[in-house]
Amino acid sequence: MESSKNPLREETMSRRRVLQTGAGLVATILSGEVLLQASPIGMWGGRALASTVAEGLVLQWNTACVQAIRQMHAGPTLASRMLAIVQTCIYDAWTVYDPVAIGTRLPTKDLRRPPAERTLAHKSQATSYAAYRALVDLFPSQVATFDALMQQLGYDPADQSTDPTQPTGIGNLAAQAVLAFRHHDGSNQLGDLHPGPYSDYTGYQPLNDPDHITDPNHWQPLRVSDGHGGFVVQKCVTPFWGLVLPFGLTSGSQFRPGPPATYGSKDYQKQAEQILQYSADLEDLTKTIAEYWAGEPFADSAPVQWSFFGHFISQRDHQDLDRDVKLFFILTNTALDAIIACWDAKRAYDSERPITAIHYLFQGQKVRAWAGPFQGTQWINGEDWLPYQLPTVVTPPFPEFCSAHSTVSAASAEVLELFTGSDHFGASFTQQAGGSQIEPGQTPANNVTLSWPTFSAAAEQAGLSRRYGGIHFKQGDLDAQALGRRVGEKVWGKALSYINGTAHA
Repeated sequence: MESSKNPLREETMSRRRVLQTGAGLVATILSGEVLLQASPIGMWGGRALASTVAEGLVLQWNTACVQAIRQMHAGPTLASRMLAIVQTCIYDAWTVYDPVAIGTRLPTKDLRRPPAERTLAHKSQATSYAAYRALVDLFPSQVATFDALMQQLGYDPADQSTDPTQPTGIGNLAAQAVLAFRHHDGSNQLGDLHPGPYSDYTGYQPLNDPDHITDPNHWQPLRVSDGHGGFVVQKCVTPFWGLVLPFGLTSGSQFRPGPPATYGSKDYQKQAEQILQYSADLEDLTKTIAEYWAGEPFADSAPVQWSFFGHFISQRDHQDLDRDVKLFFILTNTALDAIIACWDAKRAYDSERPITAIHYLFQGQKVRAWAGPFQGTQWINGEDWLPYQLPTVVTPPFPEFCSAHSTVSAASAEVLELFTGSDHFGASFTQQAGGSQIEPGQTPANNVTLSWPTFSAAAEQAGLSRRYGGIHFKQGDLDAQALGRRVGEKVWGKALSYINGTAHA
């Protein structure tokens, strides 16, 4: 942990004292209610991104990245890397205009511009070109969208200058350096490790199939609805992701937790029974928690959700471009490392989801549980049990242990507390009556508000939501939260060394 002498924390506390002079406006922002209802954090059911407060440049580029992620239907692994790459390119370009910060890949000390050039205009231009080049590389089919944003900002997307004395050249050089490194980070973005971008090069094969549970200790791909009247068999998403080069960790296995409970043990039986109890006890609040944190299926994963919490913090605290660059550089790289560490554990243990354990343990028995949309709690066949999820999801297409939501959320909460100097969050979300995607028109019966007084409270609820939703066990949640906190602390220290100019010293 960094001490209270941390310059970022001191800067935050000074900013908070200034904000307190505008009590009326601050009270509105800190309440979270108004901001979250219209902001990306309050997005529900695919509504367009919007904000009640004009977004800064860094936030605009983050929003552009998220929109591209949604268009691509990228899952949590790809999303975390895409967000981190864009924000790292922005950060590296920005360092040239900072007195002390150094880039992760750009030789800042050789390129640093004199004080007279460290203007908002130059920073905006350099960071925009860096973000643009990163997005074009990551989402080549969506170039027109990024061109439109560049033109809206007053920049020429066709300008490929690499003049290190000019903002455009600095932005392009920063992106080139980061992308050259990340093209060979084990993600297989280029398809050079195995045919097809991001395809598996490790030869992973599940031990179970959709119709047979050969080993109840291992992940089972399911046959799920395709949303169009047919069915598809799940394929494990990026099983190699634990091998991707992290930002602050030495490897994905550095803090590997576990092992999870195994079949035949009391803990295995107990954790399955606990999931059934959650299912039987589902009501409007727990259903809303499960659905909110699930986000837009396979688009608004935990890395996306917490990046939007960054939007809230930026607007709540009236951050300038410099603060936004630092915040999103730290926050997105934290999610990147958290996902890598989480996937290392998922692949190492290849553990079963609750649906597999419950079907195996309670086949031929009656269990009391949620019986499906609009059916409430009933006695049903154990082999027919379903988690509280959309039929196109049922359970995510990768092993259970440990929870990605819990890992990313705990890690993100850790760095947000360190960055802002306080655990205070002050955000909330209200689900309108009948706004459920799983039980539309019926759930919840009345408006339900989720409130998060602290970052840690939000992280804990994120983890618990996956238990309510029936897709993670208690151990998979709690061990992941512990993992996330360790990841967050490690990434914080690494990021701070770049920002303070002490990295590689």
